[in-house]
Amino acid sequence: MKLLIIAVTARQPAWLEDGVSQYLQRLPKDWSVEIKIVKPESRQTGKTVEQMMALEAQRIENVSPAGAWRVVLDEKGQGLSTKQFAEKLQAWQQSHGCIAFIIGGPDGLASSVKEAAHTKLRLSDMTLPHGLAKLLLAEQLYRAYSLLVGHPYHRP
Repeated sequence: MKLLIIAVTARQPAWLEDGVSQYLQRLPKDWSVEIKIVKPESRQTGKTVEQMMALEAQRIENVSPAGAWRVVLDEKGQGLSTKQFAEKLQAWQQSHGCIAFIIGGPDGLASSVKEAAHTKLRLSDMTLPHGLAKLLLAEQLYRAYSLLVGHPYHRP
Protein backbone atom coordinates (compact mmCIF):
# COMPACT_ATOMS: atom_id res chain seq x y z
CA MET A 1 0.00 0.00 0.00
CA LYS A 2 1.41 3.39 -0.97
CA LEU A 3 0.36 6.19 1.35
CA LEU A 4 1.25 9.84 1.17
CA ILE A 5 0.64 12.47 3.84
CA ILE A 6 0.75 16.01 2.47
CA ALA A 7 0.75 18.56 5.28
CA VAL A 8 0.83 22.34 5.07
CA THR A 9 2.81 23.06 8.18
CA ALA A 10 5.74 24.88 9.67
CA ARG A 11 8.22 23.10 11.89
CA GLN A 12 6.46 21.03 14.54
CA PRO A 13 7.64 20.21 18.08
CA ALA A 14 9.96 17.20 18.28
CA TRP A 15 7.51 15.21 20.42
CA LEU A 16 4.90 15.42 17.63
CA GLU A 17 7.33 14.34 14.93
CA ASP A 18 8.62 11.54 17.16
CA GLY A 19 5.07 10.31 17.71
CA VAL A 20 4.33 10.30 13.98
CA SER A 21 7.58 8.42 13.30
CA GLN A 22 6.84 5.86 16.02
CA TYR A 23 3.51 4.86 14.47
CA LEU A 24 4.73 4.90 10.87
CA GLN A 25 7.78 2.77 11.73
CA ARG A 26 5.45 0.08 13.07
CA LEU A 27 3.88 -0.38 9.66
CA PRO A 28 5.26 -3.18 7.46
CA LYS A 29 7.51 -2.37 4.50
CA ASP A 30 4.67 -2.96 2.02
CA TRP A 31 2.78 -0.06 3.64
CA SER A 32 4.99 2.64 2.17
CA VAL A 33 4.28 6.01 3.80
CA GLU A 34 5.84 9.22 2.58
CA ILE A 35 5.34 12.60 4.23
CA LYS A 36 5.57 15.73 2.10
CA ILE A 37 5.66 19.01 3.98
CA VAL A 38 4.24 21.98 2.13
CA LYS A 39 5.48 25.35 3.30
CA PRO A 40 2.66 27.57 4.56
CA GLU A 41 2.40 31.01 3.03
CA SER A 42 3.87 33.75 5.20
CA ARG A 43 1.25 35.68 7.18
CA GLN A 44 3.42 38.80 6.96
CA THR A 45 2.96 39.52 3.24
CA GLY A 46 -0.33 41.43 3.37
CA LYS A 47 -2.10 38.84 1.22
CA THR A 48 -5.67 37.88 1.93
CA VAL A 49 -6.47 34.49 3.44
CA GLU A 50 -7.88 33.38 0.09
CA GLN A 51 -4.68 34.39 -1.71
CA MET A 52 -2.53 32.55 0.84
CA MET A 53 -4.65 29.40 0.61
CA ALA A 54 -4.52 29.57 -3.21
CA LEU A 55 -0.71 29.64 -3.10
CA GLU A 56 -0.68 26.72 -0.64
CA ALA A 57 -3.13 24.87 -2.93
CA GLN A 58 -0.66 25.23 -5.81
CA ARG A 59 2.12 23.79 -3.62
CA ILE A 60 -0.15 20.89 -2.67
CA GLU A 61 -0.91 20.26 -6.34
CA ASN A 62 2.81 20.30 -7.15
CA VAL A 63 3.54 17.42 -4.75
CA SER A 64 0.36 15.40 -5.36
CA PRO A 65 0.90 12.36 -7.55
CA ALA A 66 -1.39 11.98 -10.56
CA GLY A 67 -3.99 9.27 -10.09
CA ALA A 68 -3.77 9.20 -6.28
CA TRP A 69 -6.97 8.83 -4.27
CA ARG A 70 -7.14 12.17 -2.48
CA VAL A 71 -8.46 12.28 1.07
CA VAL A 72 -8.79 15.77 2.53
CA LEU A 73 -8.87 16.02 6.30
CA ASP A 74 -11.64 18.50 6.99
CA GLU A 75 -13.81 19.36 9.99
CA LYS A 76 -16.90 18.97 7.78
CA GLY A 77 -15.78 15.64 6.35
CA GLN A 78 -17.27 12.23 6.97
CA GLY A 79 -16.65 10.67 10.36
CA LEU A 80 -15.70 7.00 10.32
CA SER A 81 -15.17 4.37 12.96
CA THR A 82 -11.75 2.72 12.96
CA LYS A 83 -13.22 -0.40 11.37
CA GLN A 84 -14.89 1.66 8.63
CA PHE A 85 -11.64 3.56 8.06
CA ALA A 86 -9.69 0.30 7.72
CA GLU A 87 -12.23 -1.05 5.23
CA LYS A 88 -12.18 2.18 3.18
CA LEU A 89 -8.39 2.26 3.23
CA GLN A 90 -8.24 -1.27 1.89
CA ALA A 91 -10.82 -0.53 -0.83
CA TRP A 92 -9.07 2.70 -1.89
CA GLN A 93 -5.75 0.89 -2.13
CA GLN A 94 -7.20 -1.92 -4.22
CA SER A 95 -8.88 0.55 -6.58
CA HIS A 96 -6.26 3.30 -6.82
CA GLY A 97 -2.91 2.16 -5.45
CA CYS A 98 -1.73 5.45 -3.96
CA ILE A 99 -3.72 7.25 -1.28
CA ALA A 100 -2.85 10.89 -0.51
CA PHE A 101 -4.06 12.38 2.77
CA ILE A 102 -4.05 16.19 2.70
CA ILE A 103 -3.84 18.30 5.85
CA GLY A 104 -4.34 22.04 5.48
CA GLY A 105 -2.49 24.92 7.05
CA PRO A 106 -3.55 27.44 9.71
CA ASP A 107 -6.41 28.73 7.57
CA GLY A 108 -7.45 25.34 6.25
CA LEU A 109 -7.55 24.34 2.60
CA ALA A 110 -8.59 26.26 -0.49
CA SER A 111 -11.93 25.23 -1.92
CA SER A 112 -10.13 24.00 -5.06
CA VAL A 113 -8.29 21.38 -2.98
CA LYS A 114 -11.47 20.29 -1.23
CA GLU A 115 -13.38 20.07 -4.52
CA ALA A 116 -10.62 17.96 -6.11
CA ALA A 117 -10.71 15.48 -3.22
CA HIS A 118 -12.32 12.10 -3.66
CA THR A 119 -13.12 11.93 0.05
CA LYS A 120 -13.40 14.40 2.91
CA LEU A 121 -12.60 12.80 6.25
CA ARG A 122 -13.13 14.19 9.76
CA LEU A 123 -10.80 12.88 12.46
CA SER A 124 -12.73 14.50 15.29
CA ASP A 125 -15.65 16.79 15.99
CA MET A 126 -13.14 18.96 17.86
CA THR A 127 -10.74 21.36 16.18
CA LEU A 128 -7.22 19.92 16.17
CA PRO A 129 -3.89 21.62 15.59
CA HIS A 130 -2.48 20.43 12.28
CA GLY A 131 0.51 18.66 13.87
CA LEU A 132 -1.80 16.74 16.16
CA ALA A 133 -4.01 15.82 13.19
CA LYS A 134 -0.94 14.33 11.50
CA LEU A 135 -0.13 12.32 14.65
CA LEU A 136 -3.72 11.11 14.97
CA LEU A 137 -3.74 10.10 11.30
CA ALA A 138 -0.48 8.16 11.72
CA GLU A 139 -1.94 6.30 14.72
CA GLN A 140 -5.13 5.50 12.84
CA LEU A 141 -3.16 4.20 9.86
CA TYR A 142 -1.30 1.84 12.19
CA ARG A 143 -4.53 0.88 13.94
CA ALA A 144 -6.22 0.19 10.58
CA TYR A 145 -3.30 -2.01 9.57
CA SER A 146 -3.44 -3.91 12.86
CA LEU A 147 -7.18 -4.43 12.46
CA LEU A 148 -6.83 -5.68 8.87
CA VAL A 149 -4.17 -8.26 9.79
CA GLY A 150 -5.71 -9.32 13.11
CA HIS A 151 -2.90 -7.86 15.24
CA PRO A 152 -3.92 -7.44 18.89
CA TYR A 153 -3.12 -3.67 18.97
CA HIS A 154 -6.72 -2.91 18.01
CA ARG A 155 -9.13 -4.07 20.70
CA PRO A 156 -12.77 -3.37 19.79
